[in-house]
Amino acid sequence: MQQLGTNEAARGRWVYIHNTQREREREMASLTESEESPSPKIFIPEEWSEAAESIAYDLITSPPPVALICGAKNSGKTTFSRHLLNILLRRYKRVAYLDTDVGQTEFTAPGCLSLTVVDKITPGASQLSHEHLKELFKIDPCNFTHAVKYVTFDINLALLWFKLTWLAGLQPGQDILCFFYGDISSKRDPSAYLEFIFALYDCYRKVYCMSNHSESPGNTGVPLVVNTPGWVKGIGYDLLVDMLKYISPTHIVKICISAESKNLPGGAFWLDEGHDVTGTLIEINSARQDSLKRSVLVHKDARLLRDLRVMAYFRQCFPSDLSITTIKELAYALAAHPPYEIPMSSIKIKHLHCQVPSTEVFYSLNATIVGLAVSSEDSEHLPQCVGLGLVRGIDIFKRVLYVITPVPQNTLEKVDLLLQGLIQIPTTLLQLILLDKTHGCTGMHLTLHGCKCFANELAELQLLMV
Repeated sequence: MQQLGTNEAARGRWVYIHNTQREREREMASLTESEESPSPKIFIPEEWSEAAESIAYDLITSPPPVALICGAKNSGKTTFSRHLLNILLRRYKRVAYLDTDVGQTEFTAPGCLSLTVVDKITPGASQLSHEHLKELFKIDPCNFTHAVKYVTFDINLALLWFKLTWLAGLQPGQDILCFFYGDISSKRDPSAYLEFIFALYDCYRKVYCMSNHSESPGNTGVPLVVNTPGWVKGIGYDLLVDMLKYISPTHIVKICISAESKNLPGGAFWLDEGHDVTGTLIEINSARQDSLKRSVLVHKDARLLRDLRVMAYFRQCFPSDLSITTIKELAYALAAHPPYEIPMSSIKIKHLHCQVPSTEVFYSLNATIVGLAVSSEDSEHLPQCVGLGLVRGIDIFKRVLYVITPVPQNTLEKVDLLLQGLIQIPTTLLQLILLDKTHGCTGMHLTLHGCKCFANELAELQLLMV
């Protein structure tokens, strides 16, 4: 065991087991090494390019533009947002990205709301061709959770997808402010959802929004791209309207699909009657075909995407050159990975979206994904999330938690709060551990009542995670 840091308040809080600090640092360093990756391209309609150019080079906009992208599900909001971000980087040194889609996040793991400041063009989902997408999503999503069928599923393509989307965005030198909402839908707690978004936007206004007084707009000011969820009916519509009124963007890009009933209302739908439009409304159509008349719309199973994203996130626990090419190998690697040991007395626990009896607080954490946060003494400030952790086990006799996370050691020293939401460990990983009994007790295990085989507790865990 090894103590982390020299801060007395943090001393004894996070202890890494079976590994030296130098080894851990070497592992983390290997994750940031640049690698050669393919650069597949996707067709960007001329209409999209013209819209992005008009925002980036709008001579009327001062300070820099604040563009909000909205539209129905699978309309191409994320692809256009990434395209716009890269176009803006041609003119500005940095661009801020506010991600409000907790179910399909772009720069973080699922369940988070974040503000990211990017200083270099990032190849993302918008750079993947429709052939790559169809290859990834040809898996039957209905059968994806059946571990036996997919024990040899090659995750290389999935890791490529996420490396190009959000892993490419988390590079050194980029500023990130993140809050752990703890669910994949804003309908669980709309008030908290908006509170996080407003706090992120306030941070952008305070830190990055500067009036541009120089002739070269690349010298000062940081434009903002706001990506929104595809839930545009009912409460989702109301939340979008609240966001638009609070942020008051300079440009609103509304993407329309062929199914008219699923689109947002025409015009400035977010304004009350009698109010003048303060921003520029741009309406564009979704990209349905490429230059060869091939369909570019791919049905993306949301649950499959989230599971792959979670797995790609925890894949960062291991060196990039370590051979982990299947979900089965990833499951066993996580089960055998040395965890951090956290004394219960040094950490606070907050349950989101549910109430847990005090006698069940630690038990409810077992084999769950938690947000690793830094609490604030100021009640007006929300706890900032620095990453996710997987609670591998709990020893009630030693009064310690065992947590696996890719978050660097120096950052973990600041963590004093665990946030339990409803982000689940992919069922595939849980089932795969059961396929080989040799991994049952040596991998994820429960120690609430002594050391128990993980298999004996799976039923209870699944009930806890519903």
